[in-house]
Amino acid sequence: MTDTSGTTGPYSSSLIKTAALSLGFSACGIARACRVSGGEEAAFRRWIAKGHQAEMHYMERYLDQRLDPRQLLPGARSVVSVALNYAPSRQAGGFHLAAYALGQDYHDVVRQKLFELARQIGCRQTGTDFRVCVDTAPILERYWAIQAGLGWQGKSRQLIVCAHADTAGPSDATVRRPLGTMFFLGELLLTGEADRYDRPMENHCGTCRRCIDACPLGALSASGDPGDFDAEKCLSYQTIEHRGPLSDEAAARMGTCIYGCDICQQVCPMNRHAVPTTIPEFQPKPGLMAMTDEQWRQLTVEQYRTLFKGSAVKRAKYEGLVRNIRAATAHGAPQDDK
Repeated sequence: MTDTSGTTGPYSSSLIKTAALSLGFSACGIARACRVSGGEEAAFRRWIAKGHQAEMHYMERYLDQRLDPRQLLPGARSVVSVALNYAPSRQAGGFHLAAYALGQDYHDVVRQKLFELARQIGCRQTGTDFRVCVDTAPILERYWAIQAGLGWQGKSRQLIVCAHADTAGPSDATVRRPLGTMFFLGELLLTGEADRYDRPMENHCGTCRRCIDACPLGALSASGDPGDFDAEKCLSYQTIEHRGPLSDEAAARMGTCIYGCDICQQVCPMNRHAVPTTIPEFQPKPGLMAMTDEQWRQLTVEQYRTLFKGSAVKRAKYEGLVRNIRAATAHGAPQDDK
């Protein structure tokens, strides 16, 4: 989505960050728009060449745009990256969903906040072209979040977001504490320059490999090469993106999470700093939290539509969710209600 009225700059990075925080974003940083690094491009191309994107063939399309945000917004000079907390205050027992899916669809929430950010910093008044991106746009979100100093990418491939730095200057890793991985990312591309740009943080995972060891199907690699992440072995991919029957191994190891998987996040020591979100739209829907195991097993199409109206869970479709419930039941998930 783009407003097209011209270009201007420079923008005050302090103004942008202050406005972002006032809208509820937990972190905001700014990177100079350019083609991704040679190393990042090579790793992404290796990932595709190995077929590790599995059935997510959309990742193979729009490579020029995916690798260079200036192809998404001609004349782009700045990438404003933001993080929005979705950590739940509690999780349901029995059958349950990944934490990010408990509230409203994040695409709409993040998108609306980014449009408001563009308004508050005066894009239309100053004639700046802008484009709002949530993860449906072909952009390497975590790469730009890293370049904008929001945090570092853990071995789980999740971004470990850090507390916002001093809004008066570039991100400083020495004064920031990790907030964890439970954040939605978004980007605001601008044709205007910023007066200051942030820089990447140092990776602090060290020798920790808890996420690697805990991954049920072994999707994560200790190699450190992003091209080695195998989506086919990720339970989130299997239970959301995959359209056919679950593999026997996936069905046997999915436990009671019938949509997605949070195991790599649950074991990450950086998530001990996580605090529940205060974003109203991301509060767990009461109807979801009240579902019993038997009600999940008897879920009808009509109930599905009501329960997941305005929810990201619709990506898995009714048939996919029922498939997951049946697989979990068949492989030893608890038969008793909560």
